[in-house]
Amino acid sequence: MASAYLKQHSDAIMLFYDSEFGSPQSYFESFNIDTNRVLHTPITDVEKLKFDLVNQLESIERGDKVVVVIDSIGNLASKKELEDAINEKSVADMTRAKALKGLFRMVTPYLSMKNIPLLAVNHTYQEIGLFPKAIVSGGTGIMYSADNVWILGRQQDKKGTEIKGYHFIINVEKSRFVKEKSRIPISVSWDGGIEEYSGLTEIALLSGHVTKPSQGWYCRVDTDTGEEIQPKVREKDTLTPEFWQPILSDPNFQEFVRKHYMIGHKSLIDAQELPEDLRPSEEE
Repeated sequence: MASAYLKQHSDAIMLFYDSEFGSPQSYFESFNIDTNRVLHTPITDVEKLKFDLVNQLESIERGDKVVVVIDSIGNLASKKELEDAINEKSVADMTRAKALKGLFRMVTPYLSMKNIPLLAVNHTYQEIGLFPKAIVSGGTGIMYSADNVWILGRQQDKKGTEIKGYHFIINVEKSRFVKEKSRIPISVSWDGGIEEYSGLTEIALLSGHVTKPSQGWYCRVDTDTGEEIQPKVREKDTLTPEFWQPILSDPNFQEFVRKHYMIGHKSLIDAQELPEDLRPSEEE
């Protein structure tokens, strides 16, 4: 997403806060990100992140094209935790969640008013119970402030005993834009990276733009006539621009995707139910 933002805005820069140091230069190059447009800032604790990020946001003007990436919040210690380690104390740290909540309480107004996207990687843990589910770590501040929270699951993509990559499922835990609990599949291979057309087949089967005439075979459908467009192909052969461009350019498919994922909005009050003197005029 940060790569897409930089491609969309040629004058944009990325503020990259790094606590895991797991992103070598080759990682940025694989996404065609110009590292001259990336300000890399190593961080060791929540307080250092807070001080630097708030100062940066304070100096940014609305209209400046900036994207902030934090990798990762889950790996950040609190200042107290570091000081206890230096002083060889083994007491439990009760300040980290409070520090993270304060961080997001401070930066959220800046991000909203100056229209700056922030992408943060975090860890999850399993809650205790009969049916445990994944919980985002770091306390409630992160969940309250975020516009979107995605929890990623994955399974190996194998050919025999050889692992070729991973199939990921993006579970939408929270969103202000799409339906929560939506599940979005995406595949990543060792050879080709992210497969840009992965996950579309399931949606197109629901919309009627693709059919499955037999096990393991797929066909595009002429939605005007309902006829299958031959020849039928295996799933791996559907992952091409030739197969998907006619579908993606169809306004009916675009509308189906919007309705399938987007949260609907409508007026809470019907204007016709208001007294005449309170109804908005046609000019309004």
